[in-house]
Amino acid sequence: MITSAKPVISKIKPSAHKSVLLEAVLDGLMLKENDVVVDGTLGGCGHSLSICAKLGSDGVLIGLDQDSAVINRAKKAFEGVKPKVILHIANFRILDEVVRGEKITKVDKILLDLGFSSDQLDYSGRGLSFLRDEPLLMTLTDEVNQNRFTARDILNTWEEENIATIIKEYGEESFAKKIAKAIVKSRINKSIETTFDLVEIIKSATPSWYHHRKTHPATKTFQALRITVNDEIEALKEGLLNGFNVLAPNGRMAVISFHSLEDRLVKHFFRERVLLEQGKIITKKPIIPERLEIQENPRSRSAKLRIIEKTN
Repeated sequence: MITSAKPVISKIKPSAHKSVLLEAVLDGLMLKENDVVVDGTLGGCGHSLSICAKLGSDGVLIGLDQDSAVINRAKKAFEGVKPKVILHIANFRILDEVVRGEKITKVDKILLDLGFSSDQLDYSGRGLSFLRDEPLLMTLTDEVNQNRFTARDILNTWEEENIATIIKEYGEESFAKKIAKAIVKSRINKSIETTFDLVEIIKSATPSWYHHRKTHPATKTFQALRITVNDEIEALKEGLLNGFNVLAPNGRMAVISFHSLEDRLVKHFFRERVLLEQGKIITKKPIIPERLEIQENPRSRSAKLRIIEKTN
């Protein structure tokens, strides 16, 4: 069963996405032909298509994504694959509900790639990239209406202290207070509506040397706003627990994170499962991309892969 798509804001274009740590994921999951596999973050479908190549006709792939454009693209991408493919527009925080809704009691493998596909960054039109002038939405779902909470709401209505707090805690930005102050000062004259509006404010609040590093000066602030808008920290906590609960004994969960907040959460969750004698950590240290992969795909540079096996 493939869910019917909801109205699409994103423009569907040919995917330029490169799957991060692909071989490490395939090796680490130890896929079998009849496995039931959940990809909780379909994105560009690269991981899932490679997983399908390892599954036989008795295998099942359940793919989730919040963005209906991703699901639409996936419908075409998975045509002709051997395993049964089930697609849902859903956040991975409720993957247990999705699985049980399909009358499946346990799954064998779970993959959560917490990054974004190139398509989402390049074509979403929702302000996920600071390299394009787009509305400051930053939602990972394309269901956007007047009641939907967005980055624009934070920037134009929140108190300075609260803005500084999320930029500091979720973005780990050392200039958080100065950026928050500049945001509040700027909105007095006119509301902050687009990504380029925000980028200019960030640049005005940070020293010139900060503008010439490998990392764009807006990276951390954009990260903090996106995490807040999409409740990503709580979603990850729920997704890890709910996913682990539907994992079969000897099943494996692989998680690719892209910033320290996510990685710490995953590491601590895995350690808790070990202490509870529920799991065995497969990756004693996180697997990171090799130099060649980073050269070919610079967006992979901060990726970390951790894998756990359920023991009971």
